[in-house]
Amino acid sequence: MTDQPPVAAPGADDIPGKPTSASRTTLSHIMTHNDTNLLGSVHGGVIMKLVDDAAGAVAGRHSGGPAVTASMDEMAFLEPVRVGDLVHVKAQVNWTGRTSMEVGVRVLAERWNESAPPTHVGSAYLVFTAVDAEGKPRLVPPVLPETGRDERRSQEAQIRRTHRLARRRAIKELREQRAADGFEL
Repeated sequence: MTDQPPVAAPGADDIPGKPTSASRTTLSHIMTHNDTNLLGSVHGGVIMKLVDDAAGAVAGRHSGGPAVTASMDEMAFLEPVRVGDLVHVKAQVNWTGRTSMEVGVRVLAERWNESAPPTHVGSAYLVFTAVDAEGKPRLVPPVLPETGRDERRSQEAQIRRTHRLARRRAIKELREQRAADGFEL
């Protein structure tokens, strides 16, 4: 979807930027027995859905309309989540291109009935593409980092983007070479 040309509105190149804090959000959810896997801890897919939900809300807020998940670069599960944990999914836009944006997500968990600090249980990076009513990519406002941490996240997002594009290019070249050599794809 990100390979399609963006839909440009008059003056679209002059879209004012939005600060990181304008779309930052936290989604919180108590984990129940319905969320468990066969081992009795919370299923990774449940956490991934919460991550995608929070990231999608941030992408839609930042872009001012619909945005679709284009990719999930990385989902790191650091600690198991248990039934009864209150999970907080914190998301923010780290970087924007013309029609896409990277959203960074941090997942924290704490016991619902304790006052101990939450534990960092997971992190993810997702890329969203802003789309219009016909599903065509549309331009997004630039993100304006507000802190040194926001600036670092933006720089790291650009590194991840460079790696994504290089990986896509290398795979395409490999497939073309294998096809030219007569191998099935």
